Amino acid sequence: MRIVFFLYDGFTVLDAIGPYETLCRLPGAEVTFVAKQAGMVANDIRLIDIYAPLSIDDVNSADILVVPGGFADEAVRNDPHQMDWIRKISKTTQVNASICTGSLIFAAAGLLDGKKATTHWARFEVLKDYGAIPVEERWVDHGDIITAAGVSAGIDMGLYLCARLAGDDYAKALQLAIEYAPEPPFNSGRVSDAAPEIIELVAATMGGQEKPSAPRALPDHMHRVSRGG
Repeated sequence: MRIVFFLYDGFTVLDAIGPYETLCRLPGAEVTFVAKQAGMVANDIRLIDIYAPLSIDDVNSADILVVPGGFADEAVRNDPHQMDWIRKISKTTQVNASICTGSLIFAAAGLLDGKKATTHWARFEVLKDYGAIPVEERWVDHGDIITAAGVSAGIDMGLYLCARLAGDDYAKALQLAIEYAPEPPFNSGRVSDAAPEIIELVAATMGGQEKPSAPRALPDHMHRVSRGG
């Protein structure tokens, strides 16, 4: 099973490494990191580089494509070379999976037209502008395409996908192996739980991005749905 992680300059590390820590342990998994050009790829705060041994021109197919988010997803969406590759490889896969703003790349490629999907809450309006239906959910599964919410949701999505591919017991064993039992010190991990001033603080840090939003209450079209809805 060939699993391809697409990296780009400015990606968020946990978006990629969170699901990597589960998916790389699937039976028969062959994990590859690719980028527009082979070499070191810098993360969004320029402190961690990950080596991508292959360029996108070297990879024509995959069983699973994983696209992380980051502050530079807009640059990918505006690059015909990378977007053409996303469209091409997505036709060869069993599953296309995104984390955080990675779903905006899928949406820009036309893969989410008319479909419910999720992303970081501050980018719901951008997702909607591309024709998707934003929903506040940890992940949304359409069978051939899975979108996960912001950053840490990639770990949850990775375990879920492992269960889909290798069974619940295998995924539970992986969860135990990585000791994933989150007990956050604060109840502020969802926009619906966070105080208004905290929402504004996060929105301010993302103010350089297109159309940031900081909803205190989600509009009707951004309601919570059951997974896979």
